[in-house]
Order: sequence, then C-alpha cells, then structure tokens
Amino acid sequence: MADGRCYNSVNAEYPSVTQSSPYLPKPMTPPPFTALTSAPTATPNLDITLTKTKTLVKPAVGGSGCANTTGCTTKTDTVLSDSMRARIEKHPCYSEEAHHHYARMHVAVAPACNIQCNYCNRKYDCANESRPGVVSELLTPEEAAHKVLVVAGKIPQMTVLGIAGPGDPLANPEKTFRTFELIAEQAPDIKLCLSTNGLMLPDYVDRIKALNVDHVTITINMVDPAIGEKIYPWVHYRRKRYRGIEGVRILHERQMEGLQALKEADILCKVNSVLIPGINDEHLPEVNAAIRERGAFLHNIMPLISAPEHGTYFGLNGQRGPNPKELKQVQDNCAGNLKLMRHCRQCRADAVGLLGEDRSQEFTKDKFMEMPVSYSLETRQAVHISIEQAKAAVVAKKQAAARIPGALSENSPKVLIAVATKGGGIVNQHFGHAKEFMIYEVDAAEAKFVSHRKVADYCQGGYGEEAMLTGIIDTISDCKAVLAVKVGPCPSQQLQAAGLVVVEAYDVIETVARQFYDEHVLKR
Repeated sequence: MADGRCYNSVNAEYPSVTQSSPYLPKPMTPPPFTALTSAPTATPNLDITLTKTKTLVKPAVGGSGCANTTGCTTKTDTVLSDSMRARIEKHPCYSEEAHHHYARMHVAVAPACNIQCNYCNRKYDCANESRPGVVSELLTPEEAAHKVLVVAGKIPQMTVLGIAGPGDPLANPEKTFRTFELIAEQAPDIKLCLSTNGLMLPDYVDRIKALNVDHVTITINMVDPAIGEKIYPWVHYRRKRYRGIEGVRILHERQMEGLQALKEADILCKVNSVLIPGINDEHLPEVNAAIRERGAFLHNIMPLISAPEHGTYFGLNGQRGPNPKELKQVQDNCAGNLKLMRHCRQCRADAVGLLGEDRSQEFTKDKFMEMPVSYSLETRQAVHISIEQAKAAVVAKKQAAARIPGALSENSPKVLIAVATKGGGIVNQHFGHAKEFMIYEVDAAEAKFVSHRKVADYCQGGYGEEAMLTGIIDTISDCKAVLAVKVGPCPSQQLQAAGLVVVEAYDVIETVARQFYDEHVLKR
C-alpha cells in the first residue's frame, strides 16, 4: 500500500567507523525539523554529526556536565562524588547517560553453572534468541582475548568487557580469571566486569579485587528462602547438590555474604532481580531494602522472559512475565535511596555493541579469528574525547529543557511518551525502523527515562505491515505521544486515531519532550 511507505531514505545507514576511515565523518544534513509551535526555553546551538556507531556533537559555549548522570531515576538519589562518577561514566550498564554513547561486549567462556533457575535454559549454539544464557559459540580465554582486541579496534566506543555466562563465571573461575588477565595485559583501558549468582562470590572477592574488576553484578531474586524455593530447584555447593529450601538458604546466605564483601573491598555492585508475577513481585521491595543495607550501588529490576519455546520450567508451565505497567509499578515501589537501573536490555552472554543493539553475529569465531587486531589506545582515547564532547552538549540541552520544580509542577500531570532513537540521547530514528521505543515520563518539571519496550520491525521492504503496526500501537497505548525523526502518513494517521500525538523532530529527547508537554498538556 503506497500510503504506508517507510521513507527509507530518511534513515539511511551511515558509514561505519574503521581504522582506514576518519573518525570524524563528513557532516550530515539532518532531516527537516518539524517544530512544535514554540520552544519554551532558549537552548544552546547543537552541531550534530552522525555515523552508524556514534554521535559527534560540538559542545555549545558554556555547556557543562550534569551532576546526576547515572542510571538513577528517582528524585531522592544523592549527588555522586567526582571519583564515583569517574568510575561509572563510561559503563553503559551503571550509567544511563553512558548507555547512549558507550558500548559493551560479553565473552562466553563460562559454560558451567552451579544452580538451576526455573527461568533459565542455557543454549550454546543459538543466534536466534536475545536473552541471558544464550550464545552462538563458546570461547577459550585466548580466543576471547583476541575477540576483545578485534572489537575494541572496530568499535572504539566499546569500554566494558563482561563475563556473564552462559553459565556462572565463578563456577568456571580459572577460565574467567585467565580471560581477565589476558585482557588487562593487552587492553588496559577496558573496564572488567562480571555477573554471578553469588554462590561462590565470597571465595573470590580478593582475586576479583586483585585483577581490578571494579564492577560485579549479582542476581538476587529473594531474601526469603520460602520464596526462593519457587525459583531455584537445586543448588550445587562444595561438591554436593542441595534440593529445595536447604539449597536456597545456602544461596541466600552466600549472596548476602558476597554483597557485604564487595562493599568492604570497594567494588561497585549492581543487583539484578527478575520480576516473576505471583512469586516475588510483592517481595522485591524487601530485596531492595536488604541490598541497600549491604551497600549495593544499583538495583536492576527486570522482567521475566518466559515463553514455551525457550524450554524453561516457567515457560513450559505457563508462568507469565510482567507487562510494562506491572514492571514500572514495582520499580516505582522500590524507588528511594538506592539507584534504579531502568535501561537494561537483558543481554545475551555474547552481546556486542550498544545496549539495545546486538552485533554479535558480526564477530562469530569464523570471522573474528581471521580479523587482524587493530586495537590502538591512542585512537580509542581520541574517540572517547569526542564522545565526551557529545555528552556535554546533549547534557547542556537537557539542562536547558529542565525547570526548577515549583508551583507549576507540583500538581502537573505525568504522561508517558515513546521515543524512536538510535542513541546519543537524540530523537534520530524513523518510526518504521524502531525495534524498541524508549519510554519517558514527563511532567512540568522534568522528562525522565523510565523504560524501553521492544516492538516488531514495522518497515518490511520499504512498506509498512499493518499487523506489525497494530502490535506497536498496543505496546505504547498508554503513551500520549510518539517522537520520531519521521513517520509515514499511514502510521501517522493510525497513531493519531489511537490517541497518540505524532511529533516529527530531530533534537535532544528532553528538548522535544518539553516542547510537546508545554503545547499539548499544559496549554489544554
């Protein structure tokens, strides 16, 4: 159908960053900006240049950084010290701001696991699923180190190397630590990170500290063994398998001990909790309080991924995952002094690229083992300088779009908006090309990121698919507006018929959100 065209030329691919091409690409003329009636505040000029893998912005005069640039979303968060900010500013999982600009990668060197989770089914030869525990292939530490150096050369904004499976890194300690040793020797600027269920963590905190692994994630789904018994059928500890509540008690005690040990070792800890409706949804505030007391830096409450085709116990027995509203409600219930992570994408154990994208199939073993290592510390540092300039300029525009809370904002309604973006903190993606929407909550005082929602790809061969559009509208039906660089006439009409305001723009997300809110909410 002609009126459903996706206007592919608007969202053309940009040149990849390679060693043979300049890191500062030729400027691209942005798509036409369809402005709202007026901008409520003056904002600095923003000179934006896009490439396929990063956004370069010349900072406006007088632009400054934001004191609170982490993955937190609550007003009660404390201001970070300069030293703490430096530890997280290039980690896309620990900093919501960083995830717009910096990439991460995982290497799959840890196949064995020492507990069984009812939501997990590890797959070692799978390129078709995007969830934890899934990889295309297992690597030796030497192969993993080579892959890291190759990726670090081709994606210079990759700043973090994580080991997250497909089993548990600390159930495979020698493979895990040998990988870290090789990477620390050859790529000293890359942050080292590991994710664990925590069972063996107390035994290895000293070794983790010695290797300068500064970020550790523990998956903690309960602090009440009676609830944990519904999640974990068995735990293998000290060469013995414990079933039922006995094993869960051991796991809980070891998790708390490991979390406390990380605090004493000054290692930043993020806690992941899987929200399982009917099992731990009402319990997670207790988990939040317990981990806050023991020094966790960040809490990531993420939805259960449950489908029969995954082959998990929960999937095969009809346990559903939460809907977006339920997830947000539990996250809001846990909001407080502990920072919340809301931008997690529940990555594969061999993920490569920005959060929200997966370039792992570009770097399968048959490919990366034939690629020359092009890692250059100097080149990477130059790219990072340009990224920091980009971040500063975007933050300056975000600050200009914000308001000091006052009488205007005290009783202002909160609304959700869906944003199509390829990163950089900018509305810069065609509606039809979005595979996820970033959801922002906006009121008269602020526009804050609260979640992301995956959707089916609407554009198919240059035309839109009606069935896909129906699903997209259902996914964002609680939103009041859609922000995108371009929306075709047919989807635009259907979005408006569903009650969503369509905003075509090319600017910093918070700036466009503020303009929308002032025109369509405050001026009603």
